[in-house]
Amino acid sequence: MTNRKADVRSVADLKLGEKAVIQSFSDQWMSLKLLEMGCLPGTEVSLHCKAPLGDPICLNVSGYCLSMRKAEAATILVE
Repeated sequence: MTNRKADVRSVADLKLGEKAVIQSFSDQWMSLKLLEMGCLPGTEVSLHCKAPLGDPICLNVSGYCLSMRKAEAATILVE
């Protein structure tokens, strides 16, 4: 039996070049902002690059690069 809580990952957990599909958001207020930027459930995202200290990060979403803080990326839950 697997613990589904332990299986929950966010965009902040992705490694360089890794792809994932957006499932949901953990912060309702932040989700409105992210939806407006094209981070829709069912959309594939990949981690393009990270700043030297790991924050901010750059994602490939819907054909463009989206830069965001790691704390914001942690609210995007992926599969």
